[in-house]
Amino acid sequence: MKKKISRIRFIAFLIIVFEILGIAAFTIFYFLNLFHTKDVLKVEYVIIGAAALVLLNVIFLWVSAVRISLFRHKTDLKAAEVIGSDVQEAYNFAMIGLVVTDDNDIVIWDNSLFKDRHIDIIDSNIFDWQPSLRELKEKGSPDEVAKTIINNRNFEVKFLADAGLWIFKDTTDYESIYAYSKQQAPVVGILSMDNYDEVIKGDEDYNDTITKAKDVIFDYAQKYGILLRKFKDSNYLMLFNYETYSKIKDDNFSIVDKVREVSYGEDIPLTLSIGIARDFPDVVKLNELANAALSIAMSRGGDQVVVSVYGKEMEFYGGKTEAQEKRSRVKIRVLADSLINLIKSASNVLIMGHTNMDMDALGSCLGVKAICERVNIPARLVVDLKATENKTRAAITSSFTKEELEKLIVNSKDAIGMIQSDTLVVVCDVHIPNMVMAPSILDHTNKIVVIDHHRRAEEYIESPVFNYIDPSASSASELITEFIRFSSISPRIELNSTYATIMLAGIFLDSSFYKNKNTGIRTFEASTILKEYGADNSAADDLLKDDFEEYLETTSIVSKMITADYGVVYAVCDPNKIYDTAAIAKAANACLGMKGIHAAFVIGKTGARECKISARSDGLINVSLLCEKLGGGGHFTSAAATFLKSDIKEVEKMLLNVITQHLAEAKSDAAKRGAGE
Repeated sequence: MKKKISRIRFIAFLIIVFEILGIAAFTIFYFLNLFHTKDVLKVEYVIIGAAALVLLNVIFLWVSAVRISLFRHKTDLKAAEVIGSDVQEAYNFAMIGLVVTDDNDIVIWDNSLFKDRHIDIIDSNIFDWQPSLRELKEKGSPDEVAKTIINNRNFEVKFLADAGLWIFKDTTDYESIYAYSKQQAPVVGILSMDNYDEVIKGDEDYNDTITKAKDVIFDYAQKYGILLRKFKDSNYLMLFNYETYSKIKDDNFSIVDKVREVSYGEDIPLTLSIGIARDFPDVVKLNELANAALSIAMSRGGDQVVVSVYGKEMEFYGGKTEAQEKRSRVKIRVLADSLINLIKSASNVLIMGHTNMDMDALGSCLGVKAICERVNIPARLVVDLKATENKTRAAITSSFTKEELEKLIVNSKDAIGMIQSDTLVVVCDVHIPNMVMAPSILDHTNKIVVIDHHRRAEEYIESPVFNYIDPSASSASELITEFIRFSSISPRIELNSTYATIMLAGIFLDSSFYKNKNTGIRTFEASTILKEYGADNSAADDLLKDDFEEYLETTSIVSKMITADYGVVYAVCDPNKIYDTAAIAKAANACLGMKGIHAAFVIGKTGARECKISARSDGLINVSLLCEKLGGGGHFTSAAATFLKSDIKEVEKMLLNVITQHLAEAKSDAAKRGAGE
């Protein structure tokens, strides 16, 4: 068609030129009266000639238009002949548009879909019409699909380069159905009131805090159209759709803050933990995912929302208060007896903590070793001395003889050869797979026990046979001490004084000598129990003392302290020096020990291509939540984050951005509480 139009244009141009030349010649001859033109031609003849010329032009234009129209119709007929009239009707029914372009991207043909919708693109550049399609042609793959909007309708477009053919599929109806289905997709949540038993004290009907909290929950559910069903005194099933989920997410799950404000100022605060599951069509499966999400929320200390998105990483919201101590001796006895039964049924036990093992990890592992010795089950600690902190390594080598060490510890390589079908692996003071002393051991056994006091992270050791994570505890050594004392085994488990001293040192370390806010009555009880077993608090203190070089290093780091905000400081270590993880943590503790400081962060290189942030808090700021935003985690008052990059300046910038954001949220929460009062 383009050639036809070009030919017509050329003919029209020639006619115009001849007409202009003729008119010019006539004008010259007439006004100069050459060859007596005025005498020969009268005015009537001139008018008739002009009218005839106009008529000829009109006839030419009409003939050209008819020829173009006939050619386009002929092209459509040829297309119907090629693909068949039935197939063409199928294209129309499926709302598929076809466009053919030449080598210059000029549209030379389209099918009836565009004509029916009054879209005229013939002889237009397709990229002038739809610029977003240019990338589709550049990729040149027939499998590539682009999306575009034409006259408020959605289209998916494919391009067949060899034929110069563009295929437009109208997906407006599909998109509308998909959007509606997504908005109506089921979402399941489980809401649990933390510390319910402690707050209620056996008198639910007359407990003002519980009543107010339930009013807040019911009002929130009514506001957003959430179906609530109570299945336990403190638990509710929540049913709603994705549209409602989007609204409560945009509201930042304010129900958690509202319930917390109800009990603000009470001795035992009432908080909520919520597990939500979405993006799966089966409500039974969603209920399982929601239960798992709730379990994670509660193991992380409660007062937060955990969203389980099927096939994706979990999302965390809230977590602004510290876990409350709510362990009972009955529960501890049941847990301890369960652990002992698992140990009894094993042929041997391998015990390990985290890489860069500290005194708490070592102490808790020794406590588990004592339990194994009591039931006469062979047990070894998996320890790579090179992956152990300096003080811990010194404690191991100084507290035990060479002969004792041969029976006590085994390196990770030799430990693999000790694994049998019924070997039990006990992991202490850590629950993240890639942070354990020997991650490969986890792949060689399906009987794993996890005992930890850190807030549960999303990455977690899969399917442990025994799982005990209590973020309200000050240390893992505290948890193991309670197992040893309150188990029902008789005669009682014995603990030698060396083990007890190292476990006490672990409590000293993780509680900052009882100064951390998460230090509770049970921390002191555990220390008393260890003293009864012969723990030497002076020797435990000596295990944690710095030598002169370490003191100078800590002082040097603290001297670089910078104030990020009121009560919040950070320090950046020498970028040309590699530091021990313990040194960075010690510097953070030293910064926190100064008056008026509520949170401290220390950034330092721990390897050639690794940086680490150690964070400490007095309990006013949740450093665990902050470190989670940086990809790390930990405890409410003690956390860390690791970065596989050597650019300390970049890590510093990331930290400052998160501090600014977190403090803005904290100040907003404080303002809301103040307004509520």
